[in-house]
Amino acid sequence: MQVVTFGAHVLDVVVHPVDHIPEGQGAVLVPHIRLVPAGPAGGTAITLAKLGAAVTTVGALGHDDSGDLLITQLQRFGVVTEHLLRVDDQPTSMSVLPIRSNGDRPALHLPGANLAYPLDQVPIELLTSADHVHIGAPELLDPAGLAPILERIRAAGVTISADILAPGDPGVLSWIEPVLPHLDYLLPNDEQVLGFTGASDLVSACRVLIERGVDCVAVTAGSEGAWVVTATETEHAVATDVEVVDTSGCGDAFSAGFIAGRLNDFGLLRSAQLGCAVAGVVATGLGSDHGDFDWTTATAALPG
Repeated sequence: MQVVTFGAHVLDVVVHPVDHIPEGQGAVLVPHIRLVPAGPAGGTAITLAKLGAAVTTVGALGHDDSGDLLITQLQRFGVVTEHLLRVDDQPTSMSVLPIRSNGDRPALHLPGANLAYPLDQVPIELLTSADHVHIGAPELLDPAGLAPILERIRAAGVTISADILAPGDPGVLSWIEPVLPHLDYLLPNDEQVLGFTGASDLVSACRVLIERGVDCVAVTAGSEGAWVVTATETEHAVATDVEVVDTSGCGDAFSAGFIAGRLNDFGLLRSAQLGCAVAGVVATGLGSDHGDFDWTTATAALPG
C-alpha cells in the first residue's frame, strides 16, 4: 500500500491525568507528560505505517526544534518525511492536551505552519502515483485551491479520503464544500457531522454530506462505534470495549484502519471494524502513537 497523508501535523504535549487546573501559581504533580507526533496527517500516517503501508507525509512545519522533533518521531515509525516543508515566520503546530481521568481531552491549540502550506509546491507526481491520498484537515489548506489538485489526483485513479480537525459548524462546511465532490471517503466524527448540517439524526446528516458530493461518509461516534453511510446503504461498526485512558488520536487511528482495510479489499463495514479496533488500542494509552500492533494482530481481533 503506497499511501500519502497530506495536511496537518501537530506536536502534542499530553499531560495525564489533569482533573483541575491549580489556582494562581499552584502546582500539581502528574505521573505522565509526553511529546507525541499527531494531527490528522501525522497521526494517521503513524497508524498506517504500523498496519504495513508505505507512507509518505506532506505538510508544513516551522524552522524550530518542535519541527525537528516531529520529523524524528515520524521517521521512527518508518514514515517518509522528505516532503515536509519548513516555512518561514510560522512555528510548528502544537497542542497542549490536559487529559482528564475519564479520557476527555480539552485542548490548547496553536495552528502555526499548518495554515501556511504553499499549494503551488504540492508534489503532484507523488500524489498521483500513490494508491491512496488522505487529506488531514482540508479546512486548513485553501479548499478552493485544493479542489483542482484533488481532481487531478482522482483522475489518475487514486482514491482520496479526508478528515476534519475544526469543530462542526455550518461555516466550516461551506468553506470545505469545494473539496467534497473529489472525496471517496469523508471520515469525521459525529459532533462535526451534526454541527455541519444542523441535523438531529446522524445518518440523515451523513446523507446531507453525500448530497454535496462525497461518495461515502464513515463517521465515528466514540463508544458507540462508527457508521458507514452511502447514498443507498448504512452499516454500523461496534466500538471495541476497552478501558479508555486518552481519546486523542483515536479519530486518526480510525481513519488509518479504515483506509488500510479498503486498500486490502475489505468491504466498508469490515474496514470500519478495523478502524474501531485500532482506535480502541490507541485509546488505552497516551497519545496518537500508542499501541504495539501490526496488520496481523489488528485484523485477528475482528468479528467473524
